[in-house]
Amino acid sequence: MVLAAAITVAYPCAQAQSDHTIDTVVVSGSRAQSWLSETPQAIGVVNAKMLERDKPKTMGDILNRIAGVYWNDLGNEQHSMSIRQPIGTNAVYQYLEDGIPIRPLGVFNHNSLNEMNMAGASGVEVVKGAASSLYGSNAVGGAVNFLTAGASATPTATVGARRDNTGGYTRYDTAASDTWGPLGLRFSHYSSRRSRDNWQEYSYGDKDSFSLRADYALSPASQLRATIVHTDLDAAMTGSLFENDYRNDPGKSLNTFTYRKDKTTRMNLAWEGETTANGTSTVTVFTRKNDHGQIPAYSIGSCAGMLCKGVINNNHVDSLGLDVKHQQNFAWLNSRLIAGVYVDKSDNPFVSDNLSIVRDAATGRYLSYTLADAANPLGVRDYQTDILNTAVFAQWEFSPMAGTRVVLGGRSDAIRYDYHNNLAPGGSVNYGAPDESRSFSHASPKLGATYAIGHAGSVYANVSQGFTPPEVSQLYGKTGIADLQPSVYNNYELGLRWAFLQGRLKLDTAVYRLDGRDTIVSYTLSPGNSENRNAGRTRSEGLELGLTYDSGPFDARFATAIARHRYLRYQVSASLDYSGRDMPQAPRDITSFEIGYKPVAGARVALEAVHQGRYWMNNANTVEYGGHALFNLRASYRIARGLEAWAQVRNLTDRRYADSASSSYSGAGSYAANTQNQYTPGAPRSVMLGLSYTYNAL
Repeated sequence: MVLAAAITVAYPCAQAQSDHTIDTVVVSGSRAQSWLSETPQAIGVVNAKMLERDKPKTMGDILNRIAGVYWNDLGNEQHSMSIRQPIGTNAVYQYLEDGIPIRPLGVFNHNSLNEMNMAGASGVEVVKGAASSLYGSNAVGGAVNFLTAGASATPTATVGARRDNTGGYTRYDTAASDTWGPLGLRFSHYSSRRSRDNWQEYSYGDKDSFSLRADYALSPASQLRATIVHTDLDAAMTGSLFENDYRNDPGKSLNTFTYRKDKTTRMNLAWEGETTANGTSTVTVFTRKNDHGQIPAYSIGSCAGMLCKGVINNNHVDSLGLDVKHQQNFAWLNSRLIAGVYVDKSDNPFVSDNLSIVRDAATGRYLSYTLADAANPLGVRDYQTDILNTAVFAQWEFSPMAGTRVVLGGRSDAIRYDYHNNLAPGGSVNYGAPDESRSFSHASPKLGATYAIGHAGSVYANVSQGFTPPEVSQLYGKTGIADLQPSVYNNYELGLRWAFLQGRLKLDTAVYRLDGRDTIVSYTLSPGNSENRNAGRTRSEGLELGLTYDSGPFDARFATAIARHRYLRYQVSASLDYSGRDMPQAPRDITSFEIGYKPVAGARVALEAVHQGRYWMNNANTVEYGGHALFNLRASYRIARGLEAWAQVRNLTDRRYADSASSSYSGAGSYAANTQNQYTPGAPRSVMLGLSYTYNAL
């Protein structure tokens, strides 16, 4: 607040922007088109121009250029995430497509972004910090909103191919688009294959994803939009390595049969039109049909000699939902009201069985599996949970004086789980809990304001709240029902946006604090054996800083997040207390820097540096990962009209590093690095070559 006061004193005559020097239009901060300078919350944007220029291979190539956002690669588009939270798999993010969640409440999965079609996106916006006032549960660390690409005005078609030398990775991209009178259509598809013959054992991965979007103008004041997105993923789950293998043979895999198979389909039909004077309504009907089957590598553990335990499971989702929103503009105080209702009804059947796994004595590899004796029912489940999430939300924006914008909003969510166990619970053999219904509710407020600093900048402050109830799997996925409470987070944020050199250099920075109560954490008892617990109180605080420059032959970007994530109160037992300790997998900083040079028309060369700071691998803060620094090189050249070739070199210096590092050592008792520490090895140096052709009738 001191910064805001100082700026106000220095610029007492600040007035509303008219030329929007620092601006871009965003939709995720208010669920309606807004100037970024008038949005009192940190929002990172990757637009269509960046996607077209940089040819991303993974979601990380898209998201990790945003300060404070880190998509953590777990192989074959499997991932974890960090946005104002440690790198992890917890349900503290909301993943959206055109403002609609791609997964229902209660069925979050940290791999959910592998359900997206990168070729069908025109951009992505990341709302950082608590956004439950607009998007409901799980929008705690942030909300990631992918925007589908609409139709072109004239016939357009694209075809592209790329090949990676060390990963055995091949990908083909195709797209076609046109508009005929009131109807516009766009089709996009990409198909990727990762062979078994690459730097890492047992790491194949196949993915096909397509999108079809149709826009139809009913009248000058109303339109229909329909989208369908289908993704089919069949990928090995390579898993992690213990300490000695990671140090000596990082291309090794302990797994020979673990997998993940996802088939997901989403369909949205939206009508938008003027329903009142100065008012626009949007009605969206949506469906989801997801099928997720796996033998998860992370579940293998509890080994005794050459026999270990594991599970095989299938998680299915059928959803039908409605999202209704109205925006009303008023001349008074230049204000507008955005309000609506949200209803999401989902059926979530889940089945799992125990596996008995044979391990090789010499190599430690898991060789084969059979269904285990039902007398050991820890992983035996067959249940269905019916999930109903209803919500009302409203946000009022107004300008009490020139150059200011105040935002006051909130959302009230009601959540109900109706759980039915298809197996006989209780007795000497326990197959889960008896049938039950459980409800949660929460109201999430938000108050923010922006203040324009001449025509070149703005400062903002924001206080908001996020929450997340326990997930279905956290409550019903193991023996009995876990004693878990909803988590609530209070977000405090102050930010500054500024443009220099007539807009060629732009600064976007924020400081924040995110205080969590009853944060749900996964407590690792031993490799392959964990349980969910409420962690008492947590605090995440940090600085996010982004700089972009584009002028003449040079362009550059810099993004960093310096953060600390702590347990304020987390007492596991009478003898084990982690209060005051740093949370695991929370790097001190995550930084990227890229500088690009265009030597001739149609050509660009760019060097990128990525630094991940040190972090603790365990709650006790006794085992540490030292961090790493990587370099990537990109080059592209437009050979002729529509024809472009490119090359990408990842991990230019061939650095050995870990995408993920964790330890089950509690801090008490003996420490055995080679049985308690686990690492997901990062890829060695790789070279990718690509070629694409775009036809445009213009």
